[in-house]
Formats: sequence, C-alpha cells, structure tokens
Amino acid sequence: MKPLHALALATLLGLSTLAHAQPPAAAPTAAEWKYKTQRLKAAEVDALLAQPDKLLVLDLRRPDELIKYGSFPVFLNIQNRDLEKHLAYLPRDRAILTVSNHAQRAGRAGDLLAEKGYKVAGATGSEDYEQEGGKAVAHIQPPQPRAQAAEGTNVAARLP
Repeated sequence: MKPLHALALATLLGLSTLAHAQPPAAAPTAAEWKYKTQRLKAAEVDALLAQPDKLLVLDLRRPDELIKYGSFPVFLNIQNRDLEKHLAYLPRDRAILTVSNHAQRAGRAGDLLAEKGYKVAGATGSEDYEQEGGKAVAHIQPPQPRAQAAEGTNVAARLP
C-alpha cells in the first residue's frame, strides 16, 4: 500500500472510531420547566378534578386551540395575553389549575397568579395530560347542520 493511501486509510479509520466513540444524540425532550408553578401529571390533575367545588380550571388558549385539542369539561377561558386585565373574574376561594397545550403558557400564568395572591394548584397541558392516559379532556364536536328545507320548498316564502 502506498504511504499516502495508508495515511488516508488510517485517518478514515480514526474518524470512524471517533464517530462511534461519541455518545448518541439525546432524544428531544419536552421544553425545560422554568416556572415556580408545579407541572402536574395526569393522576394529579384527575385528583383535582375529583373535587370540582374546590377548583377552577383556567384554560389560557385561543378558541381555535380549544376546538383542535379539546379541554376539560368545565373551564374558564381567558387567553394568556388578557389574563392580567381579567384577574377580577377569578375567585380567590378556589385552587386554580392553569391549562395550555403543553403547560408552558399555563406555567407562566400560574406564576403570575401566585404573585397576585391566588391559590394555584398547578399547571398542565391538555395534550400532555392525554398522552399520559388522562381521560377527562373533552373534544368539542361541531353541531350537526340544521336540516335543510324540504326540496321544492321556497325558503324565501317562509321569511317574515
């Protein structure tokens, strides 16, 4: 083998060994939790939902997200950007569960509410909750279209 080829082969083998020696890339994980509000697991959310007289579920998502991803059976919806303007609507005698898709907005809102003196039970993401096996998320079903006027009926004739 020529010296140049031997050097190239040794270099390639060395690079191959280095590539195999490196640890595999870490699998992507959920966004790092940076909030003081506790991020709740599905079982913890279910325990809170079992006592509805002590809980307010505050969903911080836009209406299109509520339709697409669903939410808990009974909730108050205040979009995250409007939360500070509507604090007066929130009860101070109930624990508040904040909800978003993956709990990031919910965590931020939970911290804000806690700073303002509200009792915050924790934050959850409705998608995360369902992925953990939670069953309480209700998915909004669009209403069935109204029955159309019978064929041949003049709709305009029925208008006042």
